[in-house]
Amino acid sequence: MQRTEVIAVLKHLNSSTPSRNEARETISKSLGEKKENVIIDSMKSQFGRHETVVFAKVYAASEQASRVERRHILVRNGLAEKKQAAQKAPKQQK
Repeated sequence: MQRTEVIAVLKHLNSSTPSRNEARETISKSLGEKKENVIIDSMKSQFGRHETVVFAKVYAASEQASRVERRHILVRNGLAEKKQAAQKAPKQQK
């Protein structure tokens, strides 16, 4: 498996906690990788601190990420569509 695991600390003074998309952009720019190859696994921030600890995985190719990563992680990162549950038909009244 060709991936690199990254633990990054993102500082966000005078702003809110960055979104997953913003974190992916920041990490991809700092590592010189494509945004599609960066998968954010988890983000943790503490109350009162202006920093977020991000655990990310950087793959050699986005196809590799889609084969290996869990589906809900891909959905959170915007690389897969969420499956819609089939809606039940309304009950008929007698």
